[in-house]
Amino acid sequence: MNNKKIAIIGLGYVGLPLAVEFGKIFDTIGFDIDPERIQALKSCNDFTLEIDSKDLQKASRLSFTDNEANISECNIYIVTVPTPIDINKRPNLLPLMKASATVGKLLNKDDIVIYESTVYPGATEEVCVPILEQQSGLKYNKEFYCGYSPERINPGDKKNRLTDIKKITSGSTLDTAEKVDYLYSSIIEVGTHKASSIRVAEAAKVIENTQRDVNIALVNELALIFNKLNIDTEEVLKAAETKWNFHSFRPGLVGGHCIGVDPYYLTYKAIEVGYHPEVILAGRRLNDNMGIYIADQVIKLMTKKQIHVVDSNILIMGFTFKENCTDLRNTRVIDLIEEFKSFNCNVDIYDPWVIKEDAEKNFNIDIIDELRSGHYDAIIIAVAHNEFLEMTAKMFRDLGKDQHVLYDVKCVLNESEADGRL
Repeated sequence: MNNKKIAIIGLGYVGLPLAVEFGKIFDTIGFDIDPERIQALKSCNDFTLEIDSKDLQKASRLSFTDNEANISECNIYIVTVPTPIDINKRPNLLPLMKASATVGKLLNKDDIVIYESTVYPGATEEVCVPILEQQSGLKYNKEFYCGYSPERINPGDKKNRLTDIKKITSGSTLDTAEKVDYLYSSIIEVGTHKASSIRVAEAAKVIENTQRDVNIALVNELALIFNKLNIDTEEVLKAAETKWNFHSFRPGLVGGHCIGVDPYYLTYKAIEVGYHPEVILAGRRLNDNMGIYIADQVIKLMTKKQIHVVDSNILIMGFTFKENCTDLRNTRVIDLIEEFKSFNCNVDIYDPWVIKEDAEKNFNIDIIDELRSGHYDAIIIAVAHNEFLEMTAKMFRDLGKDQHVLYDVKCVLNESEADGRL
C-alpha cells in the first residue's frame, strides 16, 4: 500500500485535526454527512474553533466531501464518529454501525479500516467487523484488515495538540499493526505506542477517562464533606498539592463526550461478562448528581437571605462542558438549569463560546446575548471561560439585585468574594 489515499469519516473535534495533519503529507479526503459542515470547511472555516483557517490551508492534499462516491478510491478509512450513550446510559453504537456500513460498501481488497471512536473492549471486532464483512462481501484478515488507534484530543486545549500527544496504535494482524503504526508515526511528533492487540488498545482508551472520572468523583465527595465541615475545599487542595505525589483534581460538573461517557462503555461490557463494577459506577452516580447538589446549595443560600425562590431570576454563566471551547456534548450544566426550573425559577444562560443554534437544536436552550445589570437573584459561575476570569467580583455582583447570591462552581473568585463555592 505505497500509494496511500486516506478517508477520514466524521469531521468533528477528532476527525478534523486528524484530516489536517494527514492532509499535509498524504492524499486525504474528509467525509461528513453534514453538507453545511463540508461547505464551511471548504471555505476554511471551522466553527468548533479547533483548527484555524491558516492550518486548514496548510493541508494542501486535503479535500472535503459529503458524497460517499468521492471516497470510494481510498484504501485507508479512519472512522472518528461519536460514540454516545442512550437515555439508559448504555452504549449507543448506531453512529459507529452506520459509519461501518458506509465504509463496508466501499471496501476493496487489502483496504484497512482504522477506528478511533471510544468503545468497550471487543467492540471493533464484535460489532464493526461483521458489518464490514456483510456490506463488502470480503473476508476479515484475508481480504481487508482493521486497526484501532483511540483518539486523545482534548477540545479547547491549544497546548496539547494532536501531534504532541503520544498515540496508541494496533492492528488485526502483525503486518497491519506495523502499517497502522507507521501511518500514525508520520504525523505524531512525540511517537506512538503499538499495543499487542485491538482489544488492548480499546481497553487502554476506555480506562484513561474512567480513571479521571473516579478521581474527580473522589474530590467531589471530599467537597461535599468539607462543605459540611465548613472548610474551603480549594484551600485544602492547595495545601495537599504541596506533597510531590498528590494528584491534582478539582470538584465540579463532569461532562463532555469522554469522561462522563466512557465509564459506561466499560461497565456495560463488564456486566455483560458477569462482573458488576462498584467503584466505577459509584463514581458515576456521584458525578452525575453534582448539578442537583449545586442547585440545592444555591437555593439554601437564597433562603438564608430570604430571597423568594419561586419566580426568582437565575443567571448561569457558562453552558459548554468545559472552559474555552464550543463543545456542548454531554454538558452537565443542563442539570443545573433543569433543577432550577423544577423550582419554577426563571433561568438565563450566558456563554460567549456557545454556538446559539447548537444550544437551541440540542437542548432547546436560548442563550442570551447580553448580561443585564441588577436583574438576578442568583448568579452561578458554572464554566471558567477566559472572559469570566477577567471579571471582578464587583462585575459579577453588579448583575444581581440588591439582595442576591453569587455562587462560584469553578473557584474563579477568592473564597471571600462569593457567597458559596465548591
